[in-house]
Amino acid sequence: MPGLHTTTLGDSGPLVAFCHGLFGQGKNWTTIAKALAVDHRVLLVDMPNHGRSAWHDRFDYADVADEVAGLFSADDPVALVGHSMGGKAAMVLALRHPELVERLCVVDISPVDYHGLSEFAGFIEAMRGMDLGALERRSDADDALAGAVPNRTVRSFLLQNLRREGDGWAWQPNLEVLGRDLPVLGGWPEGDLAGAAPYPGKVLWVAGQTSPYVKDEYAAAMDRWFPQNRRVTVKNAGHWVHSEQPEVFLEVLRRFLDA
Repeated sequence: MPGLHTTTLGDSGPLVAFCHGLFGQGKNWTTIAKALAVDHRVLLVDMPNHGRSAWHDRFDYADVADEVAGLFSADDPVALVGHSMGGKAAMVLALRHPELVERLCVVDISPVDYHGLSEFAGFIEAMRGMDLGALERRSDADDALAGAVPNRTVRSFLLQNLRREGDGWAWQPNLEVLGRDLPVLGGWPEGDLAGAAPYPGKVLWVAGQTSPYVKDEYAAAMDRWFPQNRRVTVKNAGHWVHSEQPEVFLEVLRRFLDA
C-alpha cells in the first residue's frame, strides 16, 4: 500500500517542507518551492487522503502528524510550512516531535476548534454530487460545478483534484472520509497533546487580511503552544494567501527562513 507521495526540489541547503490544506496537493506549492530550491532542499508532501498519497479510513491530526514526521530526522531538522489543514498538522507534528522541526511557519490557521466548516462541507457535497460518468472533458466538470461553486478561482482549485482514470474520471481526495470527518478537520486535538510541552522553536504566522482564520482572540492559544511566535498579516489576501499574494508571501517566508 502506498504511503505519502512526495516531490523534491533543490539539492543543497537547509531542508524546507510544505504541507498543503484541504483539497490541496504538494504541487500547489511548486512556484514557491522553485524559488526556494536555489538555496534550499524542498520537499512537497501530498497529505494523507489527498493527491497521490494513500487513503485511510479516518482523519486524525495526531495520525497525520506522526505519518508526516516519518519523513524527517532529528539529524536533519526541517523548516516546516503548513497551510490550513496542513498548518494544523504541522503544529501537531512540532508539538509531538519537536526534535524534528527546526522552525515552523503556519499559514492562515490557528490552534483552535472552528466548530464546523460549512463552506467546505458544501464543496464536498458538490464534488460528490457530480456525475463523473457524464463528463467527456474537463470543461464539462467546470460547468457542472459552477452552480454550487460560483467563484472561478475556488472552482479551478477544486478541479485540480479531478484526474483521468482509464476512460473516466475520479477525484483524488478521499471525499467520503474528509466529508464525514470535517468536524475533526475543523477541530484542534487537545486530547492528543496532553502532556505536550510548548514548542520551543521559532514560529511565524502568516495570515490573510480578509480571512477569518487568524484573529486576535486566538492569540492566547497561539502563545500558549508556540511562545516564540510572531505574526504577519498580508494585505489583499484571504485564506489562500500564498496563491493570492505569492511574491509577498515568498518574501516574508524567505526572511523567516534566513533569520
